[in-house]
Amino acid sequence: MKHLNVALLALLLITGFSNVNAQDENNPWAVGIAVNAVDFYPTNAGLEGHGAWFDEFINTTDHYNILPSVSKFTVSRYLADGFSFEAAGSLNKITKVGDNTTSEMSYYGLDGALKYDLNKVIGDTSWFNPYASVGGGYTWLDNLGTSTFNAGLGINFWFSDNLGMNLESKYKHSFESSIVQHFQHSIGVVFKFGGNDTDGDGVYDKFDACPEVFGLAEFKGCPDSDSDGVIDSKDDCPNTAGLAALNGCPDADEDGIADKDDACPNAKGTKANNGCPDTDGDGVVDKNDSCPQVAGPIENKGCPWPDTDSDGVLDKDDNCVNEAGPASNNGCPQITQVEVAKLEELFKTVYFDSGKNSFKTETMSKLDLASGIMTKYSTAKFSISGHTDSTGSKARNQELSESRANAVKDYLVSKGVSASNLTAKGFGEDMPIASNNTRSGRSQNRRVEVKLVN
Repeated sequence: MKHLNVALLALLLITGFSNVNAQDENNPWAVGIAVNAVDFYPTNAGLEGHGAWFDEFINTTDHYNILPSVSKFTVSRYLADGFSFEAAGSLNKITKVGDNTTSEMSYYGLDGALKYDLNKVIGDTSWFNPYASVGGGYTWLDNLGTSTFNAGLGINFWFSDNLGMNLESKYKHSFESSIVQHFQHSIGVVFKFGGNDTDGDGVYDKFDACPEVFGLAEFKGCPDSDSDGVIDSKDDCPNTAGLAALNGCPDADEDGIADKDDACPNAKGTKANNGCPDTDGDGVVDKNDSCPQVAGPIENKGCPWPDTDSDGVLDKDDNCVNEAGPASNNGCPQITQVEVAKLEELFKTVYFDSGKNSFKTETMSKLDLASGIMTKYSTAKFSISGHTDSTGSKARNQELSESRANAVKDYLVSKGVSASNLTAKGFGEDMPIASNNTRSGRSQNRRVEVKLVN
């Protein structure tokens, strides 16, 4: 038994270095020889000397009945779609029925099984194939005999296209109580043979790289439809003659990029540009470049950005493309402190009719001058504040100051100043700049002020 375990380990190590694949379709016949072991112990719960199902399933020394010689023979034929049929004959000597020792009895079995290759479910492998089997047979134990229902699992490890190792464990359910149900395990070698030439091209399927398609012997049975020396299965353009370096595809402009992958197949370009030229080297290929001879950014279709007002701020970054201005003000004109001071002086001369928000006549020309300055600076923002003297109620003065501030704002907007650049707020009598106890002071306190916000 020790030697059997060593042999099994050696075979498993060999399979670990193997990289072969034996297809049943190409080798439909298989014969096998093996050593088998019969175990009655883990299948007869309740019987004296027997264990529960699968109890001590691998107890080779206590329960296995092994004939240390070739004791099983199989012949199988592949059917289709992973199914094959197997006929098997086996013999053994029985001295252990569970934990019970018995006088030596002869064991013979004739079985038939339908096997299914589990690689069809889990995916094909290169060197092994597990399978499941179901079937029946007849078993003799000395002069006793019974028919059996059989089900099992096995695996083949392939050393080459034809030779492999087989491991199998099969449950046999007997229909006569004189022979109880049991497991039969086996380990052996299997040899596959018998091949086909499915496509009739004279290349045997097991050597045919394209067994389902008529091909040429010089290409291991594969076709080359366009006769360019690249077989169709590796030819990305199987119906058009091309270059082997380009997987059989043509290259009309000879830029090293196959026409099928070349965005500009008739103009020599670079791989980085999918086969298209970029004359000015700006990263925009000529076919998409509105200025192919002058470098420019991709955002502007390969053309340089314009600077309409020549202020050094490109139009794309210029909030005032037709008016020169510094980059610090996003290309828009920036109001000077001189003009701010001029505005402040002009607003000091804004007068209202007594107790009203209507302007005195001389005020209009001042506001017109102020609006002329403000409209030149589209980004300049101003606050307009209204103030009153302390004559009258505080609530009335607050209302009047707000009304006057908004009157100024509305007038400036009517003259072209952007409403979004102006804010108006009234402060009533809360922020005097002179004494409200004198006529002159009260006159100074009735005012509108404008301040540059930014």
